[in-house]
Amino acid sequence: MAKTIAINAGSSSLKWTLYEMPAEETIASGIVERIGLDNSIFTIKYGEGKKYEDVLDINNHEIAVELLLEKLDDLGVLTDINEIEGVGHRVVAGGEIFSESSLITDEVIEQIESLNDLAPLHNPANVTGIRAFKKVLPNITSVAVFDTSFHQTMPAVNYLYSLPYEYYEDFDARKYGAHGTSHQFVAERAAEILDKPFEDLKIITCHLGNGASITAVENGKSIDTSMGFTPLAGVTMGTRTGDIDASLIPYLMNRLELTDVQDMIDIFNNQSGLKGISGVSSDMRDLEAAEAEGNERAEIALRIFEDRVRNYVAQYMVKMEGADAIVFTAGIGENAPETRQNIINNFKFLGIELDEEKNNVRGKERIISTDDSKVKVILIPTDEELVIARDVEYFKNLAN
Repeated sequence: MAKTIAINAGSSSLKWTLYEMPAEETIASGIVERIGLDNSIFTIKYGEGKKYEDVLDINNHEIAVELLLEKLDDLGVLTDINEIEGVGHRVVAGGEIFSESSLITDEVIEQIESLNDLAPLHNPANVTGIRAFKKVLPNITSVAVFDTSFHQTMPAVNYLYSLPYEYYEDFDARKYGAHGTSHQFVAERAAEILDKPFEDLKIITCHLGNGASITAVENGKSIDTSMGFTPLAGVTMGTRTGDIDASLIPYLMNRLELTDVQDMIDIFNNQSGLKGISGVSSDMRDLEAAEAEGNERAEIALRIFEDRVRNYVAQYMVKMEGADAIVFTAGIGENAPETRQNIINNFKFLGIELDEEKNNVRGKERIISTDDSKVKVILIPTDEELVIARDVEYFKNLAN
């Protein structure tokens, strides 16, 4: 049977899911961690609760891909490598070049690389994964699926910055957003749960993980989102600042005696957010444990995170003149009941309220608001990989 593999490549990782298509059945999934470092961790989940794990040195993504395909054969997940007829790659930044997914060619790879400044932590890693699969499986349908594509429907009033207009015309300086595949998946799924046409609804989607973003989806389209020119803007995140006053950049560079602005951007991306405020960790679980032990900075970090998410939810409710649903998804959104409760508590005056018992759940799809809540609050586990696999299937069908 035909199979499609969805790939999410990081700078030192390769996350993947193998599907039987068009049935959309998950056959196996896994991750290769610490690529290029000692003691790489290689994990495959397959069959009925089976798991393979090994620790070895994997020097680069190409070796990781070769090892992955070899092991899928050894474990009997594949009987022939040619069963894989399509591969879809998550790419964070598509800029204004890519308003939808694209078949991968040498030109497309060059165009993705030209957008590295829009997602410096992500696009180079995404291209590394693309090149690795291209070398090992050069003849299968290969598709790039962009985090930014879903947000290309934003109106100019929401994507333009208040800068000289020629900076947008000449340098493409504008808001692009991210996490588009996740926001699209959970918004469409919310419409199915509500049993209403997607095009008739107003939905606020909260993708809350180490990277976090909030999106306003009106009449089936993204009309605004919290991330900006890069995935650095928006709400406070695991290691990222979220929104700040740009004047802090020269001020802090002067005080820290930095001369390269990239050093400051690296601090904003990797040493800030929950980690920077708490001094403990970027992981919500660690912060909750530290808060329980009386760590004041961990408590402040958690409250700041909740406040920034709440601010965007409120902003988008005003922008859309209401909402039919608020959706929580991703690592924190799916697995932190107290965080969801603290965010929604401030909306009781609007008649929006969580059911404490229904909200006491992790990673399980359900409506978690009270029966009489004016807006439905829904927990929906995201499945970005499935969105990627569906787009690959679309291009395979076009070719046939």
